[in-house]
Amino acid sequence: VFFQLTCEMFDYMDEILALQQAVFGSLDMARSNSMTNSGQCRLAPLIPCIQDSSQLYDYTVKVLFKLHAALPADTLSGHRERFLKQFKLLQQFYLNSVNLQYFKHLIQVPLLPEKPPNFLIASDLSSHVSPVVVLPPQNETPENEVVDATLVDTSVPPPSEKLQQMFGAAGDRADLNNSSDEAEKDRLIARLLRENSELRLELQRVQLEDQRYIDDLKRHVVALEAQVAEHERTIRQLNKETEALQTTASSGSEASRKAEEAEKRAKGNEEKFHKMKEVYTKLREEHIGLLRAKAEIEKQLASAKMAAEGAEKVRQDLGEQLRQAREEKRSAEEQLGGLAARGAEAEVVARDNHSLRENVQSLEERVKELQAEMARDRQEQEAAMVALGESHSQAQHRLLQQALSALLRILAGVVQEGEAIVGASLEDMDRPGRQGYMGTPETLLQQTLVVSQALDKLKVGFEKFEVNHEDAEELISAVCPLAHTVSQVMAAGKGVSQVSPNIELGDELAAACRHLGAESLALLKALRPEGGEVARGAEVRGRADSVHASLEAVARASGALSTTLGEGDAQKLGDLLEDELAQMDRAIEEAAQRIQDMLNKSREGDSGIKLEVNSKILDACTGLMQAIRELVKTSKHLQEEIVAKEKGSASKKEFYSRNHRWTEGLISAAKVVGLGAKFLVDAADRVVSSGGGKFEELVVASQEIAGATAQLVVASRVKADRGSTRLAAVGAASRGVSQATGNVVATAKACAHLIEDSEVLDFSRLTLHQAKRLEMESQVRVLELESSLERERLQLAGLRKRHYHLAGASEGWETTDAPESNGTAK
Repeated sequence: VFFQLTCEMFDYMDEILALQQAVFGSLDMARSNSMTNSGQCRLAPLIPCIQDSSQLYDYTVKVLFKLHAALPADTLSGHRERFLKQFKLLQQFYLNSVNLQYFKHLIQVPLLPEKPPNFLIASDLSSHVSPVVVLPPQNETPENEVVDATLVDTSVPPPSEKLQQMFGAAGDRADLNNSSDEAEKDRLIARLLRENSELRLELQRVQLEDQRYIDDLKRHVVALEAQVAEHERTIRQLNKETEALQTTASSGSEASRKAEEAEKRAKGNEEKFHKMKEVYTKLREEHIGLLRAKAEIEKQLASAKMAAEGAEKVRQDLGEQLRQAREEKRSAEEQLGGLAARGAEAEVVARDNHSLRENVQSLEERVKELQAEMARDRQEQEAAMVALGESHSQAQHRLLQQALSALLRILAGVVQEGEAIVGASLEDMDRPGRQGYMGTPETLLQQTLVVSQALDKLKVGFEKFEVNHEDAEELISAVCPLAHTVSQVMAAGKGVSQVSPNIELGDELAAACRHLGAESLALLKALRPEGGEVARGAEVRGRADSVHASLEAVARASGALSTTLGEGDAQKLGDLLEDELAQMDRAIEEAAQRIQDMLNKSREGDSGIKLEVNSKILDACTGLMQAIRELVKTSKHLQEEIVAKEKGSASKKEFYSRNHRWTEGLISAAKVVGLGAKFLVDAADRVVSSGGGKFEELVVASQEIAGATAQLVVASRVKADRGSTRLAAVGAASRGVSQATGNVVATAKACAHLIEDSEVLDFSRLTLHQAKRLEMESQVRVLELESSLERERLQLAGLRKRHYHLAGASEGWETTDAPESNGTAK
């Protein structure tokens, strides 16, 4: 249902996108814009298109996430490609619409995220933000006003109740997570992505609001200028009419009245003009004030720089004056020394020297004052610059730290995702059971090359990240591919090792795959940031080399395994299975024929209770053999269906070799069925013909052959399709064998009771001594039977233990499991 619903929503979205392309294609922006009548008539149908497309996009994303949770990713590849194509067109449609002035007062166009959601990651659903279309409230229409029918219904349609039930509330989206660890990791990544998207949307919203406010002011200014121009034209026209009326005032009172009315209209228009002019002037002054406020800081900075330059220039001038004064002082002192002999001149020189010293002192004090003032200005300027630089550097450092922390959190989340993937594969390696992978060692070798390439990309990304921690995109994008490829190699290695005819090489390949998973997990743990600190380069490179060495070990084991698989083993194993199945058929046919012969012989030579007992036993055994024959026949048909379905281009015997453990199970089951049929016939012969047999032997023989047929059914059912009709036939035949076995057991017990009843002793004629003697003999017999029963139980346990050990060795079980298995058998 969801699959077809998604196709229909895609078709609806295609029609909407085709309509908007046709509208924008017919709108010539060079000749008309969105505020003209023709442009508005063409753009009006896009309002319901925006409403419907936003809802369709939201429902399509939710349905696709549900489909990816229930179906394989390859099945939905066509849906993903079609969604990506529509996502790009819808994103461009919203960007084209949000910039048009016509839509700004009618509808708030939503914006889509920069990147489409990734349906292969279920946690992306929690970061999905539904696009919301907002319509401004409509003014109520007065009752007495005639309103034409609206061309476009701009109301938001209520969401369908059925879709709301299917998708649920937004809070239920977390139900897609299967485990608490994955949910915690997904919530962390989703929260970071949601914060990033919310900040981006908030920034875009603020920019759009600012741009819209600026456009409104510009449009209002243009409208006011147009009104002012209109009023000026009206005033000039009225002035002209007034002058014309004044020239014709002498014509009569009517003209004077018109002149007065025109003059009143002129005054009214002039007052309106002045009011509009004041409003325009006020808006213009506010605009100019904003511009001046913007440039005030730049002027202050420029004035500060000019003051600093002036102070520096004054300091240089004062320094030059001080140098000149010192030179004059030095020349004066030289003249004073030369004129020491002349007294009158000495006094003059002394006075000049004194005055020069005073001038020099005053100049030095002035220089010191200017230097101190300039030092204070320089300190204040330097302090302001230092404070400004510190605040700027702190803000920049804070932003860089926040960005690096977010990047490290994303890297940690991606690494944890990779660890979960590799850890799950390691658990699958140790989990018993068949693997779904049925590839070859050659395919495994090709997958190791893919892992090597992914590891090289990870190394290159880490080197870039080590040089610059902000350049982590390539490293983040290389973690998950490496984890997935390692997981695929481990799964392939487990599958190849399970179908390997050489158990030692298969175990070696499985061990190499486990070591590869452990080393890969250690590499990912080394990459994960701990406490806000990045990984150490030497440790990561060492772990990467270890992963590469483990990968080479997997490749060597796979290559060695590929050389052991030949056509001779396939031919031998297939022939052996066919021979065992043929021998089983012959054994069953011979057993049925012997039972029939014994039945005929008993009817000819026996009579009375013995004939009745023999007839019942042989009839029950005949029914059991017929049920076994039917079960073997249906099992063969089921095996033929399995081989025809799964062998592919290979031959029948190659399929048996590739699935050698399954084939060995069939061979073992066929052997046991043949032996059980012979044992049942021998027991029946001893009971019927010689009379020395026991009914318990017959019960045990029937139960053994029933167990052997159950083993054959299980071996056939392992690879069968659950919906197969032949599998149902095998199940019905197996139930028939169980019923026939129960019939044999019940018949044997009934015949035993019948014979015991015929041989009951008459104790009424026994004397006291005879009864006491028979009682003691009976007690001795009971003790002997109990001792014999205990010995037989111990012997049965030992036989089962030995049989379990031999069966495990013949079917390729690991020798280390033998002690545990023996304990279980006990």
